[in-house]
Amino acid sequence: MSELIFLVEESTEGGYIAEALGHSIYTDGDNIEELKKNIMDALKCHFDNSELAPKIIRLHYVRDEILSYA
Repeated sequence: MSELIFLVEESTEGGYIAEALGHSIYTDGDNIEELKKNIMDALKCHFDNSELAPKIIRLHYVRDEILSYA
């Protein structure tokens, strides 16, 4: 695998949550730097064999915004 994409969203409890597309990898963090560290730790746990680990980690930030139109 050459690339793995994480969807990153703000948590309702504060901080951020991340979910890998196509894999059961979930993690969170109080801020973006902690989230990035936790993503790397989760990848080490998920991919025992470093040959199977992705070479590129892409973070896709999703922001939920509501617009009113009346």
